[in-house]
Amino acid sequence: MSARIFSPAKTAMQSGKAKTGHWVLEFDAEKPKKIDPLMGYTSSGDMMSQIRLTFETREEAVAYAEKEGIAFRVQEPKEAKRRQISYSDNFRYDRRTPWTH
Repeated sequence: MSARIFSPAKTAMQSGKAKTGHWVLEFDAEKPKKIDPLMGYTSSGDMMSQIRLTFETREEAVAYAEKEGIAFRVQEPKEAKRRQISYSDNFRYDRRTPWTH
């Protein structure tokens, strides 16, 4: 039984930072998922893959995994590639290119 500890990034549909900043311990799938031939649903017999534990800090998640004897790997969060800019910056007088309609 192994697990992954990570901090979820914001989704593409979010403009704010809601639901970020916490750390998640998620177990890896031990059995592959299979597709039901009749209905097309995806199912698995692995119950541990449904468990997601959330923690306030990375250290709390690592301490829990070590205490319970769970093999884990930590994924560091990636920094945002896009530069944050405000709407009012579109109308600054010292823009590199003039603003036109």
